[in-house]
Amino acid sequence: MNHDDSLARQFEQQRPRLRSVAYRMLGSLSEAEDAVQETWFRLSRADASRVDNLAGWLTTVVGRVCLDQLRSRAARREEPLETHVPDPVIGRADEADPEQAALLADSVGLAMMVVLDTLPPAERLAFVLHDMFAVPFDDLAPIVDRTPAATRQLASRARRRVRGAATPETDLTRQRVVLDAFLAASRTGDFEALVTLLDPDVTLRADVGATRFGALPLLVHGAAAVAQQALLFRGLAPLARPALVNGTLGLVTAPDGRLFSVLALTVVDGRITEINLLADPDRLRTLPVPPL
Repeated sequence: MNHDDSLARQFEQQRPRLRSVAYRMLGSLSEAEDAVQETWFRLSRADASRVDNLAGWLTTVVGRVCLDQLRSRAARREEPLETHVPDPVIGRADEADPEQAALLADSVGLAMMVVLDTLPPAERLAFVLHDMFAVPFDDLAPIVDRTPAATRQLASRARRRVRGAATPETDLTRQRVVLDAFLAASRTGDFEALVTLLDPDVTLRADVGATRFGALPLLVHGAAAVAQQALLFRGLAPLARPALVNGTLGLVTAPDGRLFSVLALTVVDGRITEINLLADPDRLRTLPVPPL
């Protein structure tokens, strides 16, 4: 095996980790893949013989690439952040896989990804790379052009934002009880049952793209208002199927095998506190979906 083959093999071993870093940084599966590929290009042009810790080097490089993308995105952003739902990672409800398990272990549900989207780029990098991937602040400081102490403060501010909400339910069995009740109430049009399942301060965030659903509100607060919106989709409810969405249970609607919507629920103390709905047809066409 020559040097190039060995380097490529080592990179492929690191690819899942790099993809995980990039996804948590960017919230976009396609952009995460692009960031990983750019990291490979940079490695192939570097003198790898001078790299003592390849895994650490690759993690910081992919972090730099993602930071540049986040800053570029922030400069041109037009859509309101509060209505943007990051790309979901979808899996079978009855079949755990390593990627879903990692998302569950890190509590990186869609609700968490929405919060990460609100962080300034440098804070997001400091939090993701340090808190989720154990990169030392001394290594992060040059990336964000700050001292290690200042970088620690970036992560601390991000941590307060991320952990300000109540801890969501992680037990899939208890989640399934709430999910099944929500689905049953949606299918029968039982408004009162829906309100009972919803936290009084529940938030519905719907990322529907430019054309779908007409004047559907994109951000709705309160149990009664959210229940009313859920009833608008009563006709689709029979087609919805349970799935793992970022490590927790959600609903996927795919009539005729074509992905129509992905819905993620956040459950706290037996009630739904947040619903994130992705129904943008342009984005849904690009999502990898296992047979459900």
